[in-house]
Amino acid sequence: MLTDAVSLTRSDVPMVGSKSPSTSTRKQPTAVEASAVRHLVLVLGDQLDERSAAFDQFDPKADVVWMAEVVEEATHVWCHQLRLVSFFSAMRHFRDRLTAGGWTVDYHELQQTAAGPEESSFASRLRASVHRHRPQRLIVVQPGDFRVLNQLQQTARDVQIPLEVRGDRHFYVPLGSFSRWAEGRKRLVLEHFYQEQRKTQRLLVDAAGKPLGGQWNFDTENRGSFGKSGPTALLGVPRFTPDALTRDVQRLVAARFADHPGRSDEFDLPVRREDALELLDDFITHRLPWFGQYQDAMWSGTIELYHSRLSHALNLKLLNPREVVGAAVTAYEAGHASLPNVEGFVRQIVGWREYVRGIYWQFMPEYEQRNALQCADLEVPKAFWTGDTEMACVRDSMHLVLRKAYAHHIQRLMVLGLYAQLLGVHPLRFHRWHMAMYADAIDWVSLPNTLGMSQHGDGGLMATKPYCASGKYVQRMSNYCSACRFRPDQATGEQACPLTTLYWNFLDRHAERFARNPRMVMQVKNLNRLSSSDRTAIARQAEQHRDRATRP
Repeated sequence: MLTDAVSLTRSDVPMVGSKSPSTSTRKQPTAVEASAVRHLVLVLGDQLDERSAAFDQFDPKADVVWMAEVVEEATHVWCHQLRLVSFFSAMRHFRDRLTAGGWTVDYHELQQTAAGPEESSFASRLRASVHRHRPQRLIVVQPGDFRVLNQLQQTARDVQIPLEVRGDRHFYVPLGSFSRWAEGRKRLVLEHFYQEQRKTQRLLVDAAGKPLGGQWNFDTENRGSFGKSGPTALLGVPRFTPDALTRDVQRLVAARFADHPGRSDEFDLPVRREDALELLDDFITHRLPWFGQYQDAMWSGTIELYHSRLSHALNLKLLNPREVVGAAVTAYEAGHASLPNVEGFVRQIVGWREYVRGIYWQFMPEYEQRNALQCADLEVPKAFWTGDTEMACVRDSMHLVLRKAYAHHIQRLMVLGLYAQLLGVHPLRFHRWHMAMYADAIDWVSLPNTLGMSQHGDGGLMATKPYCASGKYVQRMSNYCSACRFRPDQATGEQACPLTTLYWNFLDRHAERFARNPRMVMQVKNLNRLSSSDRTAIARQAEQHRDRATRP
């Protein structure tokens, strides 16, 4: 039944080769003569969507799809090897799907040995392709990265070919609609945005537009921890064994990017739409019924717990958010999952995912330069590249990132993000590290989540207070502290938890600022209960830890 719901959603939109105004069902030639090219349709690595607006009115007899693997996209941040495999493999599978439908795809593969400056960037690849095809127009859907959009626009000006940038209908909320919602508001509150989207999309509301269950948000019910016994009834998540094409990409990455962090030998992500749909169905069936309750919980040695691990497929556009949300709502209506669990999941997609995209495009490019906590100027700690640390929570989370290019959102926010914030890592450097290390990271989603929510670099635009806590939070939400030599209740001394030491010092360093924040009053009051000698000792130990953690 759950699979049928997903299939129904798929049938609502035309696919390559289906009868529709924008595609032809007749077998087309496998190549388009250079002189006949009307549109060169640019498809980026996070736009693997056959229903994309880029393909509206696509004519296989006159138009060409253009895709390129370029060195710059692998090196502008020091990309995790598994992340590179996930993008390049998914792109090549998408290329093969299009060509099987009779479309011409001008695809540029990286080779195991460098082939010259033409492969360095989108700009260099595109200039050469425009010279060869001589198209009348370039077409692209809104990229997910401001830097890439600028590069494509500049290249189009250089080659004097019009570039048409189309809206991305993968998302619920067009960028213009978000701008209209944001206009005139002093604060862009997620909850207000989320409630409006629930009403607009008619999701989990009654006939009068009121929320089912009498409340919009069940967040207070979705903060469960596992207790001493740990998680139970965990079922394995589908693992997708690399096929021959993916193995070719693994060899490419091993040859060209061997010095990059992480590894790809445990690669098991979906790189085809069919695999992504299987992963969605598995989540709805086996983990959604517990997702909300345990979405903030952590447990050592585990990977997904009850999380979906769908963000990679969603952000590459192998899945559409409407079919994902539709499957979750259908599970609630069928009595398969409770309202708090389903609402918590829907909020992540219809609320948070749409909201951060709106924030990104509303405030870029200025947004990435924000650093409200101005003394945050350090590099990311060495442990974020190696996993070598005595802190059990950081060590376990980082080993998972190095193996899988993945960690769930609380490990990202309240372990790795918290540690970076308390240390004083520069928020843009933390964002670039995040972009490098996670398979699902795209600039539009990573930057607001890291610089804004996690590091409070935007000064409260997204989150009215910093997500700061001591080691006691990690102790409450996980079993990490039981296997750690540090004590979360101690701020100084040999056994002091670095998170606890840094937490009190973080409050102390920003006490004047936080004293003006109504949501920080209690934390500042607790800080003021410490003696001056205690605060001095904490500051000294915090500085020693910063030096050790970030020393080259």
